[in-house]
Order: sequence, then C-alpha cells, then structure tokens
Amino acid sequence: MASRYQESNTPADARHSSRLGLLQRFYLVEVLSGLKLTGIRFFANMWRHTLHTVFRVKSAHGAVTIQYPDERRPYSPRLRSLHRLVRREDGSPRCVACMMCETVCPAHCIYIVATEHPNPEIEKVPESFDIDLGKCVFCGYCVEACPEDAIRMDTGILEFSSYSREGMVYTKEALLALEPAGPNGVPVSPVPMPADRRLPTRPATRQGLP
Repeated sequence: MASRYQESNTPADARHSSRLGLLQRFYLVEVLSGLKLTGIRFFANMWRHTLHTVFRVKSAHGAVTIQYPDERRPYSPRLRSLHRLVRREDGSPRCVACMMCETVCPAHCIYIVATEHPNPEIEKVPESFDIDLGKCVFCGYCVEACPEDAIRMDTGILEFSSYSREGMVYTKEALLALEPAGPNGVPVSPVPMPADRRLPTRPATRQGLP
C-alpha cells in the first residue's frame, strides 16, 4: 500500500513546485526584496502624512492607523463589552434574582444574593449582584439566559483593569451606573475604568469573593 506521505521532494502537483530556485536559496535576496517593499510603503505613507499634517492637504491620507486612544474605530453592535444592569424607571435593577445567569455561567463568576422586593408585584430583587471580571470569559450566556433582559453587554467599554483581584469585582452599584454605548459602539460611560478601584468593604456573602 502506497504511503499517503511523500517520500521525495517531488511536488504532487506539477503546477506548484516545492523546490527553491537558485536565487531563493540565497536568502539575502529575499530579505532585500522584503525590505524594498517595506521601504516603499513606509516612505509613501510618511509622505502622505507630511502632506496632510504639515501642508494641510486634506485629500492626502496615510495608512489607516487608528490613533488610539484619541481615536476609536467603530465597534460592531454585536460586540460583547463590559456588563451593565438595566434599570427600571425608578432606578432599581430590573433583575429579579432568578439565578439563571449565575447558574448558566461557565466561569462561575456571578454572585447573587436575593432579598424580598418592597413591591408585592415583584417577587425578588438582588441584594447584591457581583461579577468577577477576572474570571469572566465574556461568552454572553448570562445575557442570553436572562428572562427579564436585566443584564446586557453593550457598554462598549473594553478598557478595564485593576491593580488587585478585588478591583476586578464589579458590584451592583457599579453595574447600574453604566450606560449603553452610543452610535458606532462609542462608550458613553467614562473610560477607562480606574485601575485603582476597590471593592466596597462589606461581609462576603458568597464563597470565592474577596
């Protein structure tokens, strides 16, 4: 039985040779060819940037580099960014503490403590709702599972970090304060999130919280 692996350097398809040519074996020629292409692109873009910046030629544009963070590229509406809790008209969370998002979360990064809602028409409300973004994988399962559309990932905020693990835990108050992104996915809430933020001091109600 013939082996499915080639035992020689002869190409299986004659139209696509696997052998290097004489000039290709001298890798210096290929390196110089790459440097030539890079140099052409570099000086062409530098000239266009000079025309646009120094000589104010508005029609001249260089490479399509986004000058982040001063400029931001438009984001897709489907982008899963930082979570937020949706508010009711009275400012309270729409969440009814059904534990669906906490149950379906594959990273087990959502911690909810339920309590009775003062409105008898609403069964429960979260006393605390914490998300540990240090563990979150941004799968969006919590958004899909929520029957009340109480949690969304449409803030457009991608810049969040912390100097400590506890700073990556976002509480109910922090999630309620966030707003949905504006047109083209531009964040409305302040960004970036402060890296020195701290979790408010309170007794841990769930195992695994700091």
